[in-house]
Amino acid sequence: MLAMLLTPRPAEACGGTFCDLGPQAMPVDQTGENILFVLGEGYTEAHIQIQYDPNTAAKFAWVVPMLALPEFSIGCDRLFDNTLAATVPTYGFSYQFDDCGGNGSNSGTAGASAGDTSADDGSTGGDPGPEVVLQQTVGAFDITVLQGGTAAEVMQWLADNEYEQDPDAEPILAEYLAENYMFAAFKLTNGADLAEIHPIVLRFENDEACVPLRLTRIAAVDDMEVRTFFLAESRVVPQNYKHVLVNPLRLDWPGLAANYKSIITQAVDAFGADGKAFVTEYAGPSSVVNTFGIFGDLWNAQAFSGLPAVDVIDTLSAQGLVSCYDGGFETTGGSGTECAFDHPLLRGLLNTYLPVPDGLDEIEFYGCLTCFEAEIDLDAWGDGSAFATAMQERIIDPGAHASDLLATFPTLTRMYTTISPAEMTADPFFWANPDLPDVDLTNAIATRRVLCNGDAVWTLPDGREVYVPGDGPWPDFSDEMPYEEEVAETPRMGPPIVMVDNREIIATELRTHNCQYGWPGDGTCGAGSGGSDSSGSDGSSAGADEGGSGCGCTSGGNAGWGALAMVVGVGLARRRRRG
Repeated sequence: MLAMLLTPRPAEACGGTFCDLGPQAMPVDQTGENILFVLGEGYTEAHIQIQYDPNTAAKFAWVVPMLALPEFSIGCDRLFDNTLAATVPTYGFSYQFDDCGGNGSNSGTAGASAGDTSADDGSTGGDPGPEVVLQQTVGAFDITVLQGGTAAEVMQWLADNEYEQDPDAEPILAEYLAENYMFAAFKLTNGADLAEIHPIVLRFENDEACVPLRLTRIAAVDDMEVRTFFLAESRVVPQNYKHVLVNPLRLDWPGLAANYKSIITQAVDAFGADGKAFVTEYAGPSSVVNTFGIFGDLWNAQAFSGLPAVDVIDTLSAQGLVSCYDGGFETTGGSGTECAFDHPLLRGLLNTYLPVPDGLDEIEFYGCLTCFEAEIDLDAWGDGSAFATAMQERIIDPGAHASDLLATFPTLTRMYTTISPAEMTADPFFWANPDLPDVDLTNAIATRRVLCNGDAVWTLPDGREVYVPGDGPWPDFSDEMPYEEEVAETPRMGPPIVMVDNREIIATELRTHNCQYGWPGDGTCGAGSGGSDSSGSDGSSAGADEGGSGCGCTSGGNAGWGALAMVVGVGLARRRRRG
């Protein structure tokens, strides 16, 4: 049920709303996918945040394979924004200085984040090809559902209807057709502005969630990032992919985990995981998501029906959807007021129904509608009823639904992986396991203790200590130090089934490293002890982890389950956020 773009897309630096929020947003590779599943009783919703290249968005072919015909509706961008911001893994450390005779002690912090309907057969006589079982416009998208035909005929239909496509899609489409899939094809409606693009919701009458990665591999890059979010009654884990607990010793703690993606890639590619695995970045109360901006009690679309156009900005401001302030500049209208839109779709709707007159600056126009009343396009505004309808459908209803979901489902799970096209041979399924602990990588901190000799001992959140000489970089360790602490399968109920357990190896390698510098200096090294493994069983080091039909994928063979995440430190001073 996941969005599949059939054309490659370049990376954009935090384009649109597809990166975690933060005061210092970092570039995010947009050749990835964000999807939020809602696992209800007897139904599944897939909320898909569309990522696009603005240079080709008007002609892209976005195809979703499905085993059942869903209900389509408009999703809420702010739900993704707030969920990303609330669950982004955050790495950091505090520092302490030993009392070395008069120097006293000091402390500080540093941190960073990572990650961080009406049917129309659409046929032309008796021509062969796929059957059009549904055509529908949902917000800014025209949606056509195709069933049957051959892969070549589906490709031809896409070409005839001006969808961009990739010839490499044909054998993959053939795989899905052989499994009796239908396809939903999306493209922007004629005249739709890119600012109007919004998430799409697919609701299926089944209780499964899967990501059809087989089709994704057409446009995927190596080590493509995939994030999945789940709202459910309990924690969600992979069903047929492994779950990996990452070795936190491999993260670059002084560098604020700048190597996060690389370490995740190494861990999920390790023996036993074999490139088909996820890590859990967050699993806990859904109340962590800030509901601000998702829905407002003051929002009222009907207030715009019959409203004079000059009063639109004032009315939006009164409803909390626009914030206006003195911009500190002079304009031809004499106002100098600048207005910020507090909803990602609002600007697109205003550009459609209250367009900026030719020759005027957008900031000037929306900052003082009364200054340019004579130039307002009254034909585009009409009596305001069209704007009111669009606002209800694209902003208010999706926001109310998103707010209800957060209030209804107590548990939010965020999982992450990197995967390359050659590994996209099976579609990952997911299910809920009520017997697994929470995971929270957003609020942990390491400690950097500076010794009197200038060296440092780092204590990670799980209690393990790492000796680092002087101001040197984080240790490379030996090649024997694993990237993965645990690889596991997780059933629908019960604890994870551990396939690979590297805790003893990690403890031995850490002891060998520390003993080079005589740490901890209590006779442990001289005694030849194997050191200690301080990883907890409660998920403090990383937690223990885990881990249909009709969702757009098929499961086959034995199901694989997953083990759980890793714990890292929270940043309290500097922050870097990755998507």
